[in-house]
Amino acid sequence: MAETKVDNTDMKPAADASESRPKPSPNPTGESKGGYWWGTGRRKSSVARVRIKPGSGKLVVNRKQLDDYFKREQDRKAVVAPLKTVNAENSFDVFINVRGGGTTGQAGASLLGIARALRKYDSSLIHALRDGGHLTRDPRMVERKKPGQRGARRRFQFSKR
Repeated sequence: MAETKVDNTDMKPAADASESRPKPSPNPTGESKGGYWWGTGRRKSSVARVRIKPGSGKLVVNRKQLDDYFKREQDRKAVVAPLKTVNAENSFDVFINVRGGGTTGQAGASLLGIARALRKYDSSLIHALRDGGHLTRDPRMVERKKPGQRGARRRFQFSKR
């Protein structure tokens, strides 16, 4: 077999070849389809997908009004807290789809989702949201059950005799 020698002096490196391809440019306004800004929030085992758009202040959670979905006052206040921090309670229509966990976890997930959507809407709001503690994800989760025990920490009753 005859070997042919290839002259590689004219070939560009692989990095230069990828630069010639058109890169997908991010949307400069940060909004997605339909004029919505999206944010995802998580708390305990709850996940909230939040869409906001400039509007009259309508707040819908799983196709129900806020007061109908969250019965406890502290949960309603938690959901609205990021909007109050940036003085935008009546400036945005907020649509939340939340699943998993209990009502307090769902309210915390909704809070984080709204804060992240507001951050995408206007990056100048980051300082106010950060100072209010709305952009920090709460890392606390339920501790797992250990083998040979009744729960995460609870032991079976000890019998001396």
